[in-house]
Amino acid sequence: MRGASRAQSAGLLLFRRRDGDIQILLAHPGGPFWRRKDYGAWTIPKGLVSSGEPPVSAAQREFVEETGHHPRGELAPLGAAMQPGGKVVHVWAVQGEWDPAELQSNVFEMEWPPRSGRRRSFPEIDRAAWFSIADARLKILKGQAVFIDRLLEAVGQAQES
Repeated sequence: MRGASRAQSAGLLLFRRRDGDIQILLAHPGGPFWRRKDYGAWTIPKGLVSSGEPPVSAAQREFVEETGHHPRGELAPLGAAMQPGGKVVHVWAVQGEWDPAELQSNVFEMEWPPRSGRRRSFPEIDRAAWFSIADARLKILKGQAVFIDRLLEAVGQAQES
């Protein structure tokens, strides 16, 4: 099957309603590369789908690993989208509440500074925050913006860009 070997990620887009408006939770990637990046740098909490793992299971597992939170709502599929680097991302929406101050992310290790021979650990997600739809469109990685539109369609609040 064409494209079957492409890397795949899966994630959950947590959303809530505030004063009649939708807010979505985005995560800021950890590590030195992302430290000073803001606009166009935030992401839907997601991660790689393991071989043989259903993408929806990976989405739930990765959300917990990256945030420490277990969303309890009903999952609504938002489909898949190919990212600029070629990875396919699958996303499900789930309505719920969570305080980003409770973030407990897993960590990754890398050589830092480059060519120093020293290995350092960094959180996969260094912070998370709730955003209005307008602000989320500015903050989210370009390839994931399609999921904002799909969420709005799914909850019956399609808005003009």
